[in-house]
Amino acid sequence: MLRILVLAMATFAVGTDGFVINGLLPAVARDLGVPVAGAGQLVAAFALTYAVLSPVLGALTARFARTRVVLGGLGVFVASNVLTALATTYEVAMASRILAGAAAAVITPNVVAVAVALAGEQRRGRALALVMGGLSVASAVGVPLGTWIGGTDWRLTLWLVAAVGAAAWIGILVGVPALVLPGPARLRDRLAPLADRRVLAAALTTTLTFAALYTTVTYVAPVLAPATGGDAGLLAVLLAITGIAGVAGNAVAGHLTDRRGARPVVLGGLTGLIVLQALLLLPVSMTVAVVWAVGGAVVWLTVVGQQHRMVTLAPQSSTAALGINGSALYLGTALGSAAGGVALGIGGTGAVVGTAVAIAAIAAVFTAATFRPSPAKVTV
Repeated sequence: MLRILVLAMATFAVGTDGFVINGLLPAVARDLGVPVAGAGQLVAAFALTYAVLSPVLGALTARFARTRVVLGGLGVFVASNVLTALATTYEVAMASRILAGAAAAVITPNVVAVAVALAGEQRRGRALALVMGGLSVASAVGVPLGTWIGGTDWRLTLWLVAAVGAAAWIGILVGVPALVLPGPARLRDRLAPLADRRVLAAALTTTLTFAALYTTVTYVAPVLAPATGGDAGLLAVLLAITGIAGVAGNAVAGHLTDRRGARPVVLGGLTGLIVLQALLLLPVSMTVAVVWAVGGAVVWLTVVGQQHRMVTLAPQSSTAALGINGSALYLGTALGSAAGGVALGIGGTGAVVGTAVAIAAIAAVFTAATFRPSPAKVTV
């Protein structure tokens, strides 16, 4: 599992980059001269770029060794974060976030595919949990640290992200062998799993789940402001609690998925997400904020369960299915960020939370109606 831990460094870098902007939105907005809702669209741009380009770039790079593709993506990723750190206008910052999203679209699905191939069938759930654990550790360490550093200067945080990406590049270059895995080279073939209604339903579950989550998470600073008083240090502590809970939830999710299957894990995670978002409809005291932060563990049940669901539904094209799931995840992030920005402008943080609860409920009902266990044996 050592090589898989090295691969998790890449998802840690991507996760830190994708999540850390959320806690910095007020500072970014002030520096670039835009409203907080406008700064939130930097998150949406990153996510939408990932969603759209993931299958396209996957098709263009299919004939190359996956590890080399990851290394190329990490190089672009580091450069884009340096550009964000140097940006003096909203337009340059937006362009750099689009570039970072394109890099992430190359990195994440290829890292997951390599991890699945290295792990073997019996440890596939644990391998997925470890790789996706890079994202949860990013929440536990990268995001709080970046938010705390960003309390002084948000640009320092982007330099930190670039450094993490460079470290991941070195680790993979040294520690992970070059693997050429079977996968569709044409864009049509990469999207072919969507012809299966079960795969399409699974992708919609991922989109709805992350739309519900990121409607509030993108605007976590103003949503939790009644508890933090706008203090970056307190927000960093709450984000650290959320991240640590996510690491625990991620570890539990891998074992539960291997033992009980993906369906109960995914539905359990969605039920928890509804409760978690509804909690923020109460007056947001520090107690409420801490409970919300600890409850973040439930989200990772859905993340790992959905990955497993995809490779089980499409056993002969698991790489393409994982790419679709990644696109669906980031499409949901983009939609949630956009919806939260609109809600914030219309009705403040209360409207943001209400919108998130409604989307989470839709996700749970839709998934309960469409998710059926599959007996297919997973192969890569």
